[in-house]
Amino acid sequence: MIPNVTLPADVLSLLEKAPSVITPSTRAELLELALGGAGSSGMTVSYDVPGKGTVDEAWTEKRSNGIAVNYFEPYMRRRDPECMVIGDDLPTDKTTYSDRFGTSFAGTREETLQWLETQDLCVTAFYLGKPFSEGKQYGGILIAPKNAGFFIGGLADLQGLVPLDDIDENFVVRSVMFVAPPFRHTHYDGKQVVVHNRHGDMHEIFSYNLYPGPSAKKGVYGALLTIGEQEDWLTLHASTVQAKNSKKTTVIMHEGASGAGKSEMLEQPHRNEAGQLVVGKNLVSGEELTIDMENQDELRPLTDDMAMCHPRHGESGDRLTACDAEEAWFLRVDHVTRQGIDPHMEELTLECDEPLIFLNLKSIEGEPIKPWEHMEDEPGVPCPNPRVIMPRNFVPGVLQDTVDVDIRNFGLRAPATSTEKPSYGIVGMVHVLPPALAWIWRLVSPRGHANPSITAGKKLMQSEGVGSYWPFATGKKVTQANLLLRQMAETTSLHYSLTPNQHVGAWKTGFMSEWLGRSVLSMADDSFFARENCVPARCTLLGYTPKSARVGDFEVPEQFLCVEKQPEVGEATYDIGAEMLTNFFKEEVKQFLSDDLDPVGRKIIELFLADASVDAYEGLL
Repeated sequence: MIPNVTLPADVLSLLEKAPSVITPSTRAELLELALGGAGSSGMTVSYDVPGKGTVDEAWTEKRSNGIAVNYFEPYMRRRDPECMVIGDDLPTDKTTYSDRFGTSFAGTREETLQWLETQDLCVTAFYLGKPFSEGKQYGGILIAPKNAGFFIGGLADLQGLVPLDDIDENFVVRSVMFVAPPFRHTHYDGKQVVVHNRHGDMHEIFSYNLYPGPSAKKGVYGALLTIGEQEDWLTLHASTVQAKNSKKTTVIMHEGASGAGKSEMLEQPHRNEAGQLVVGKNLVSGEELTIDMENQDELRPLTDDMAMCHPRHGESGDRLTACDAEEAWFLRVDHVTRQGIDPHMEELTLECDEPLIFLNLKSIEGEPIKPWEHMEDEPGVPCPNPRVIMPRNFVPGVLQDTVDVDIRNFGLRAPATSTEKPSYGIVGMVHVLPPALAWIWRLVSPRGHANPSITAGKKLMQSEGVGSYWPFATGKKVTQANLLLRQMAETTSLHYSLTPNQHVGAWKTGFMSEWLGRSVLSMADDSFFARENCVPARCTLLGYTPKSARVGDFEVPEQFLCVEKQPEVGEATYDIGAEMLTNFFKEEVKQFLSDDLDPVGRKIIELFLADASVDAYEGLL
């Protein structure tokens, strides 16, 4: 049915039995499909569910700047963090299908294929990650009911669309994604479930819902991580930006858990109504620190979320080489709460040359879809997860090829801290980390203060898991820990740093601390990172603190580098926060002390548990 594509026999059989199969080859065809076909301006996506009758899942509407997609059920408007289960018997630390549902996945898999063979289907192809310049490719196939056009179009935007007629013998199918929305009602009590089923070189993804986050976005990420495990390479959870200023050009990779500022790293600093940069507001004294300064860096983004580091995309000796694993970015616009707050996003979404796919945003007849008009989960309660799928080619200045990374930065959402209410918000605007300590940060990947995506409940903070991509991985944590360790040991020609957002001590900064920290780093030469220009941070986990830092003519005040210097904090309060942060990390890293851990990794963790000084981490990676 599909020339040059090899599929399992039962998958080929379902395609042969289906009443009809369409194979769109252009984005325009897919957008038309999402609206219900030629000449249609919208549709309701519904399915017959045994025992329930017709269930409406979502509706689409055509507007001047794109397609509005909205779900009838508020629960379907964001990713359920518990939706991922593993359907196979290969090694994993994740919840398996049999653990959660008390039966093997084989029967449900067969039921799914049987249901699909009764549907009018759509089949598309995509690449997993950035395609290579030549040779064998990681190919993906989507099989979905034809009426799920917005999901199909969303996947094609996110991962690219490969016309089936263009496929040749180098397109090696490593993943097949099946979409069967009614099963969430018939099998999973209405919950989102995405099953990853690995066998041989095939990674099947069964999406039993129509929100693209856990499957079209993170499901494909999981398949890439699985292939990377098998072949010893990584797709990092990171934004990457090239920052060019009057002194130099620097490539900064920014990693961290959800809310750590990955997308924000690609933005210019936001300004107040007077056009100034608000460095911060002291929550104790009420003082506000503003500066008048032009943007210091010309920014060219490379990745927003998934940085593919594959040797076939280029290796530069001891440099870390990265490229974008995605064709579009799944941008959340919850921060755009009114017109004028983010002119860049307004321009991207309101003045785009081609239609975009919007999710969870209001659709008003005769008006464009506006990024600040969020769908409401209930009257007066806006959906916290409004999204737009932004093809990366629509972003001005976006880098197309691979780059060598100069600095790997890690972001933390830090709470406020003061003598009145001590907390772990002790991170200065910029810290320099030895690689071994940087590895510790990536093992834990704390979600930090007031995470916008996932609540921490009553806990001080939560760990996103190794690499901060652990929620999407299918295998073992220690395997990923070792991969990260080896990558960091081999790529020695780069620096590691740490920047906070939201607060620096008693100062509320929002993302300004990250933006100014980025400019400090982009202007820094190697001497900035030299140990003679730094002092050990009072909390060892924070590595070193630079003796001074500048952004243009702005000398970063000492209290923004050394939080214990703030009169509202002081050393005693700082030490309370340091203990909170360190104890949390100690509890998290213990789980990696298994027999499978690399001996160097074991030594690093044992040093950390023994409260070693920062000097002890030097030279280990």
